[in-house]
Amino acid sequence: MGIQGTEVAKESSDIVILDDNFASVATVLKWGRCVYTNIQKFIQFQLTVNVAALVINFVAAVSAGEVPLTAVQLLWVNLIMDTLGALALATEKPTKELMKKPPVGRIEPLITNVMWRNLLAQAFYQVAVLLILQFRGESIFSVTEAVNDTLIFNTFVLCQVFNEFNARKLEKKNVFKGIHKNKPFLGIVGMTIVLQVLMVEFLKRFADTERLNWGQWGGCIAMAAVSWPIGWIVKCILVPERPIFSYLKWKKRT
Repeated sequence: MGIQGTEVAKESSDIVILDDNFASVATVLKWGRCVYTNIQKFIQFQLTVNVAALVINFVAAVSAGEVPLTAVQLLWVNLIMDTLGALALATEKPTKELMKKPPVGRIEPLITNVMWRNLLAQAFYQVAVLLILQFRGESIFSVTEAVNDTLIFNTFVLCQVFNEFNARKLEKKNVFKGIHKNKPFLGIVGMTIVLQVLMVEFLKRFADTERLNWGQWGGCIAMAAVSWPIGWIVKCILVPERPIFSYLKWKKRT
């Protein structure tokens, strides 16, 4: 105890309760679990963006000799992922459900099987959509190569915006629960959309983009919105509690 406890007891203890209220321990545990969960959400979101961007650029460079996403566009995607995405997902406040979860061991991996399931499903969908646009986008939308590259960039960014909602809940299907209480999250998402519109419509020389009409914007939004039902369906798939990479260690030992 921080007030009634002696100096000897404080020095020899691992935890000092400053206000002598034992209920503070529960508050500390709740916030600690909240920070841990928010870090997992951000890692899942970040890895999804990295996997999708790496695969689409690698496949396009090998097959066509050109990459659909330019350096400036990738920097903008990284800005969404590292800065705005981190701020949006870090503003989630602790809930009562966190106290119902079992404690996490020190040797348990930070990236769980649930996270692998979620991020791989979203990454595969994004890669599939972007590759279709890369090789068939010009004929599907009847546009030039420059406009098609803008469609790829815009769809990719909007996929990350929609996937931010999926990242709010790692296991729960209802990703909109309590979202009205998290005003910073909604504000950051809104700011991301506004900046993306500016990048596409008004910063043509800087971002190397072409203006899109309403139909093309609607197509980009529709393709990106599919990540919501995919996230809902994927969460119906059960995954083993044992970490995936532990099976590799077991095989090495045997």
